[in-house]
Amino acid sequence: MPTTSPFKLRPLVRVLKLAVAVPLVLVSERALAGLVVGDEIIDGNAPLDSYVVTSGSSLTANGAATRDIRVQAGGRLTLDGSTVTATGSNPGVFLVNASGSISGSSISSDAVGLSVGRTGADGSTASVIDSSITGGTRGVSVSTNSELYLEGSQVTGSGASSLGIELFGGRVDAVRSTITGGDVGIRIRLDPSLAGSATLNLDGTHVHGETGAAIVVGTVPTQEATADIFVGNGSTLVGGDGNVLKVISGSTGNMTVDNSHLVGNVVAEDGATANLTLQNHATLTGSLDNVASLSLASQGQWNMIENDEVGELSMDGGVVKFGGADEYYRLTVENLSGNGTFIMDTDFSTGQTDFLDVTGEASGDHKLLVGSSGADPLADGQIHVVHSAAGDATFSLLNGEVDLGTFSYDLIQDGNDWYLDASTQQISPGTQTVLGLFNAAPTVWYGELSTLRSRMGELRMNGGKAGAWMRSYSNKFDVSASSGTAYKQVQQGLSFGADAPLPFGDGQWLVGVLAGYSDSELNLARGSSGQVDSYYVGGYTTWLDPRSGYYFDATIKFNRLHNESKVNLSDGRQAKGDYANHALGTSLEFGRHIELSDGWFVEPYTQVSGVVIQGKDYQLDNDMRADGDVTRSLLGKVGTTLGRNIDLGEGRLVQPYLRVAYAHEFASNNEVKVNDNRFDNDLSGSRGELGAGVAVALAQNLQLHADFDYSNGEHIEQPWGASVGLRYSW
Repeated sequence: MPTTSPFKLRPLVRVLKLAVAVPLVLVSERALAGLVVGDEIIDGNAPLDSYVVTSGSSLTANGAATRDIRVQAGGRLTLDGSTVTATGSNPGVFLVNASGSISGSSISSDAVGLSVGRTGADGSTASVIDSSITGGTRGVSVSTNSELYLEGSQVTGSGASSLGIELFGGRVDAVRSTITGGDVGIRIRLDPSLAGSATLNLDGTHVHGETGAAIVVGTVPTQEATADIFVGNGSTLVGGDGNVLKVISGSTGNMTVDNSHLVGNVVAEDGATANLTLQNHATLTGSLDNVASLSLASQGQWNMIENDEVGELSMDGGVVKFGGADEYYRLTVENLSGNGTFIMDTDFSTGQTDFLDVTGEASGDHKLLVGSSGADPLADGQIHVVHSAAGDATFSLLNGEVDLGTFSYDLIQDGNDWYLDASTQQISPGTQTVLGLFNAAPTVWYGELSTLRSRMGELRMNGGKAGAWMRSYSNKFDVSASSGTAYKQVQQGLSFGADAPLPFGDGQWLVGVLAGYSDSELNLARGSSGQVDSYYVGGYTTWLDPRSGYYFDATIKFNRLHNESKVNLSDGRQAKGDYANHALGTSLEFGRHIELSDGWFVEPYTQVSGVVIQGKDYQLDNDMRADGDVTRSLLGKVGTTLGRNIDLGEGRLVQPYLRVAYAHEFASNNEVKVNDNRFDNDLSGSRGELGAGVAVALAQNLQLHADFDYSNGEHIEQPWGASVGLRYSW
């Protein structure tokens, strides 16, 4: 008997199934499709055909290509790596109180790509993973009581007026997917014959309405749809008309945005209700039109783009930002509660300002973060920034006073109104940083000089031999506010040099050269800082008469200073500026080395030092202007050193010492201008100094040194200074 192909028998089998399933009088055009009774599996060898999966039956397509598929109540459809292409008004896949599992597949239709429908109150479920669905009118339709799960998939409405997804009172969960409609991305509407609230969860998903809104709730005022929408985990909504959510009159849309950043408007028509929550660092940049309530929690932030209003504003660690620095908006709120932050800007020179107006009751504790500026206000006065009609709310400035140029300004309350008041001004951190940098140059110079003075003592101790040396040093200075501004300065540096006796004269003169580098860090108000990098070269000479003990030291030193300021502003930003200048100074010291018994010695001395630091003007990148005049210092000092030489034999020697001195700074009123406001840096006055150290000769030509210093005076204290050094002589 000849073999018959199974595909030649398929039409006969289907006719037999059809004869069993339905009376011939009810045969329609769809009934001519492949009728699935029981469980059927098709693959790539199956002919291109339409299928009807009867109640309780299942169709599994592995790598197959089909026309439209309809699955009836209780039926099951599995598409794996398959393609469904429908034409005319037929959905690509139509689930009617059925279930569908679609993975790695493609579905397209001139009408609806995938319809997840119901029979009576019984809906369908569909899981779509790593697949694409396209429909000319709707990509997907989901009925009341039906559920759709999307993962890694693309849903597209291809027609100009199409929808990506049309959702009735059902549920859609979309993970890492893209949903696009030629008009609206997702429309949520009422099912007139079966009421139900819709649920939409977007997780890492992009929704795009090419000409309309990303999401629309409702169709006409008489069909009151209700939807709960969750937009999370980096999901995005884009509306061609600028709206991320639009609620039609009579409908209600509740949208929660979690850890996602949206750009667009939320619009509720008259008679509609829109409630919006931004939480977990979510942001919305756009306008709110007729929004009933806005909740901002856990750093959720609304960025305003125009004057706006909202009904109930609830803050739980959230933020409202009033546009950019040069945009001034008014926010009208019916009632305000909770605790949150309002980021605002104001301009004293023009009176322009962002403004918060609570027309009802305001409660809770709120912060204002007002934008800072490096430029000064052109006029003093008050700027009105907050008003409430009633309630016990409190408002204060986040990060303290607002920095506006040279000065900072505080917020004052008058009844239910809050003002920025110019009469509360105090020197701003920017001004303090400018003053501190200009004031630090003399202490930088003297900190470097102290290591050289110790070297001069070494020359006298070892009889004036030629040699080379190196010293590492560190100093801390606490400068009081009475000097012009308060700051703490920590200096670290390294000096090295060489010297030798002059080849002529009485042999009592030595000359040397030195070079080095120091870095000074300044800590100022509100975490602002300054840095001075100093590079220097110099020369020195010393004369010692061994018989009388008299000595004379002279030093000259030239510095290049690179100065940098970093200002932490009241609005959380940072301003920077830098400049370079030069310094030239000299030191002259005269004293006598007096030998006492048993190796003891005393060394009274007097010293005069002076330095001139080049004036400079520079500008910070927030438009603050600084102009420092020439800085001068003239320091006089008298003191004495008491020490002892302890001979250990074989060329080894230990020399401990103590030093006490009285110093006086004669220079005062070093002028600095900040935005044309004049200030005087002043380190003048007297201070006492204490020092201790030890020199150890390990051999006749090798010495180690350690020195420690402390000083305290009217404007400046040196809590500690330390240096260690090594000298090799020949």
